[in-house]
Amino acid sequence: MSIPDQTVNYLREHALLLTTAESCTAGKIVTLLSEIEGSGDLIESGYVVYSPEAKQRLLRVSASTIETFNLTSCEVAREMALGALHDSTANVAVATTGILGPEDVDGIPAGTICFAWAFHSERGRSLFSREHRFFGTRTQVQLQAAEFALEQLPQFHRRALDGEQG
Repeated sequence: MSIPDQTVNYLREHALLLTTAESCTAGKIVTLLSEIEGSGDLIESGYVVYSPEAKQRLLRVSASTIETFNLTSCEVAREMALGALHDSTANVAVATTGILGPEDVDGIPAGTICFAWAFHSERGRSLFSREHRFFGTRTQVQLQAAEFALEQLPQFHRRALDGEQG
C-alpha cells in the first residue's frame, strides 16, 4: 500500500481533517492525497507559500522568526503549521519549507527540508518538527519530502495523543 493510501486510511480511522502549509513541496502533499479516492473528505485546505511575505500574510509567520532562524528553518515550519490551523476547521496541519537544490542556499545544503506537524484536540495543541536531508534532483527531493511528511504524520499523531510535544 502506498504512503498516500496509508495516510488517507489513518486520517479516516482517526477522524482527522488536514490542512497543509507547503513551501518547497509546492502542493505535492495535497496532490498525492487527492489522487486517492475519497480523500476529499479528509482535506480541508492547502496553502502554497513561497515568499516570506506570503508566509507572513497568509500564515502569520513572524518576520523576526524568519530573520532570526532563516526562511527554511524548523522554527518557520512550526509557525507555518500553527498558522494553517489558525482559521481552519482542520485538526491536523503539515508544513514544509526547505532547499530543493541543486545549489546550497545561505550555507544550507540542497535537499535540507524542515517539517512541522500540528494537532488540535480538546486537550489543546501539540506541535512537532524535524529536519531531514534528501538527495536527488529537485523533483525527486520534492516527492521524497512530501512522502516523508505523510509517512511521519501517524507517528506524531500518536505522540500528540500521549500528550507529547516536540
